Amino acid sequence: MDKPDKLNLKQWAIEDRPREKMKQKGANALTNAELLAILIHTGNTEDSVVALTQKVMASCRNSLSELGKLSVGELCSFKGIGEAKAITILAACELGRRRKEEEPVSRPSVRTSRDIYDWFYPLMADMQIEECHVLFVNQAARVLGSMRISQGGLTGASVDVRCILREAFMHRATAIALCHNHPSGNLIPSRADDELTHSVLRACRTVDIHMLDHVIFTDGGYYSYADKGRI
Repeated sequence: MDKPDKLNLKQWAIEDRPREKMKQKGANALTNAELLAILIHTGNTEDSVVALTQKVMASCRNSLSELGKLSVGELCSFKGIGEAKAITILAACELGRRRKEEEPVSRPSVRTSRDIYDWFYPLMADMQIEECHVLFVNQAARVLGSMRISQGGLTGASVDVRCILREAFMHRATAIALCHNHPSGNLIPSRADDELTHSVLRACRTVDIHMLDHVIFTDGGYYSYADKGRI
């Protein structure tokens, strides 16, 4: 009886393909062999790419540390792994080693309006047009990142509150803060500033995200809605 044809990667169920599995479930859901399969892409005439990488990992007792100690020649002894794939594997192992040696990046904390002002000052100090930015913060009050959400003045149409919430979810933020500049130097909030603040505040409350503040920025100082008791 003829042996059944070996399934190629495209014939596998989507949830079993390493790339699709990583996209749907995250890198933590993949085995070492599956992660390795993403790097080398293809197997050989006898083995699928995952079957091949399973053999490679089995030869190392499934130890990434042992894998990184192999030479290019030793990796090339596996059918389907040439010099280019071997170098790719060892380069990935070296990146992992260097990452482990690095000092953890210390994220700045944001707890006050002054912290928010200090975060945005290098970015917005010399702007000649009005821009609005949002800051994303985690539960430990550490900054996760920031992004510009509007340019050229604040109106109801210029800021998409849904975009703010979507980015907050993507950053896994538990709190946000708004900051925008007044190039004129006037620190008094406008009606549009008030409307935006209240709109974002209402939206945040519906999804249990804390709105820390809305800070208006000028070269000479700042105005804080939180400090004024307006949030």
